[in-house]
Amino acid sequence: MVKRVSLWDAGCPVARGLDVIGDWWSLLIIRDAFDGVRRFSEFQTGLGIAKGTLATRLRILTERDILELAPASDGSAYQEYVLTEKGRGLFLVIVALRQWGEDYLYRPNEPKSALLDTDTGAPVARLELRAQDGRPLNWNDTRVKKIEDR
Repeated sequence: MVKRVSLWDAGCPVARGLDVIGDWWSLLIIRDAFDGVRRFSEFQTGLGIAKGTLATRLRILTERDILELAPASDGSAYQEYVLTEKGRGLFLVIVALRQWGEDYLYRPNEPKSALLDTDTGAPVARLELRAQDGRPLNWNDTRVKKIEDR
């Protein structure tokens, strides 16, 4: 088995982000946390993930301050996993991945889940990247200023 290489000290924010959330189980755990899943058993049942794998991913997400343990909301002796501010900051990442999947991974008219505005019940608007002056930007309208470009 190949040992995973850490990207934690990389000069690229994308690489560092992937070091924290770059495996699909972690992203699915985060997705489910946004959907209100809080307990180990709920994650395990909903995802069909092995308990050991789930325990490892939850430990890493907790160590990296994406999730935190909190007393159970129902007053029981259990603890629950809740998204931290840093974890809630991943919402747009999850939405962008969802919208990309909707655009490219479904046949026309194939049923899929939908992300809805809780106030109106309407589907949420598409994410757009915008310049500081409000202009929409595409991939070829941007460039990365690398550290050595100072």
